[in-house]
Amino acid sequence: MGTSGRLSLTWINKDRSLISTRDGGYEWVNRDDFRVTETRLLRDVATVGEVHDDLKRAADNLLIQGDNGDALRALSRLPEFADEYRGKVKLAYIDPPFNTGQAFDHYKDGVEHSVWLTMMRDRILLIRDLLAPDGSIWVHLDDSEGAYARVLLDEIFGRSCFAGTVIWRSTDNSNNDAKTFSVDHNVIHVYGKSPGWLTNRVARREDQSGHYSNPDNDPRGPWFDGNPLGSPNPRKNLQYEIVSPQGHVIRCPPNGWRWARETLNEKMATGEIRFTPDGKGIRRRTYLLEQGGLPPSTLWADIEETGSNRKAKAELKRIFRGKPTAELFKTPKPESLLRKVLEIATQPGDVVLDCFGGSGTTAAVAHKMGRRWILTERESGTVDKFIRPRLDCIVNGEEPGGISKAVGWEKGGGFRHLEVAPSMYERMGNRLLLAPWVVGDAFAETACAQIPGFELEPGSESPFVGRKGRRRLAVVDGLVAESTVQSIVEALCENESVLIVAKSYLREAASLLEKLSPGSRIKKAPQDLLDMKGRVLR
Repeated sequence: MGTSGRLSLTWINKDRSLISTRDGGYEWVNRDDFRVTETRLLRDVATVGEVHDDLKRAADNLLIQGDNGDALRALSRLPEFADEYRGKVKLAYIDPPFNTGQAFDHYKDGVEHSVWLTMMRDRILLIRDLLAPDGSIWVHLDDSEGAYARVLLDEIFGRSCFAGTVIWRSTDNSNNDAKTFSVDHNVIHVYGKSPGWLTNRVARREDQSGHYSNPDNDPRGPWFDGNPLGSPNPRKNLQYEIVSPQGHVIRCPPNGWRWARETLNEKMATGEIRFTPDGKGIRRRTYLLEQGGLPPSTLWADIEETGSNRKAKAELKRIFRGKPTAELFKTPKPESLLRKVLEIATQPGDVVLDCFGGSGTTAAVAHKMGRRWILTERESGTVDKFIRPRLDCIVNGEEPGGISKAVGWEKGGGFRHLEVAPSMYERMGNRLLLAPWVVGDAFAETACAQIPGFELEPGSESPFVGRKGRRRLAVVDGLVAESTVQSIVEALCENESVLIVAKSYLREAASLLEKLSPGSRIKKAPQDLLDMKGRVLR
């Protein structure tokens, strides 16, 4: 229990962050380390199918290759993407490594607990900023970290935002060699961005409507008698007697009728409430056509409806014909599972995010169901071997499996393939320098990305590259002298100021700028950029 009195989960290095290493592992760093707080650029790799022009690329479906922490920060901070996604993602479904200690070719599933918790904490905080007020996050796990993740999610969202834990039957055959229990399920923790988040209702199955019938050929269709007639709470105005046509006096239930006398008479006139044949009671008729969907259950045990691990692997086999089973993605999820998640949490046109892309199931299902999607995946091999080929086939109409037939999918749409740019910084001993590629336009873009509030202005005349209200951003790839300041200030409109970012500047130039344009400043990259990053998430 902390000093605030709130229950919290504690682990080693909780006050630190992690960065990805080139060997696929993680390294502990301080939470204000530049490698954590830097905003990376998102570079175009390719486009597939129908997409917007480059100036509106953020509105496309997005496949992003790179560390998901860097990708999420870019989506939340780069103005072109933040305008499109910050506070607007309706569903975040994530299927992270379960931390079971098993080794898979496509990702490491067996990291130390404190590493796993920190990795999850940092990414869920970033996801929270992207979620819409009526959005939700679904975290798919097993028992290895499921309980810890539940407490972590309570800490991030608050217990009032917990919506439920879905139990998904993940296997269609039990493990007869298990020493204790055959573990046949996964869990999916569901949290709303805000308290009071609501699911969509789900369609009734035939077995849930079996008590409806129409023996008297009622023109309004199947019905049943039996819904409660009594009030749940005692009220004087609901306590009255009814006299049937046969003259029988029908007394009210202990708390009274459910409706006032006038309302009850109206329902009798419409036939919703009627006397029994003997006139000694009344019945309420409920029609099937008047009933909407049902709240979804947290128990998903019907393999025909939500699939299984075996079914997911079979779907991949149909897509990647001829590829040995051992070479397929090891832990895919079935399309029918994601279909149910999307049906419960989204509507057509909503934005769906999955930052642990895996085999690409979330994007595949979202595309077929008419949702917009963002998929990130760290491993380039996974993108090249599984995700890109799968999504290409869907767009081109060459992948009729999964839920395609059920939702009427044929072909169409498109997506944009992006990659997270490398860091703009480079260490040399104890010195921090700009990376060799950070020159020209790349320098202008990366500098603008690090300064909160500034948005790139395509087509601006150099050295101006961005704007924040009446404040301009000028980026100079070199030395700023007094003559440079003079020309920049002369280009400003009335009541405008400027922030100049340069690789070096003369002291006299800074003094002249302060004299000619009070409130304007010069900053040197990279040192001064490190002081202008966005707030470190705590």
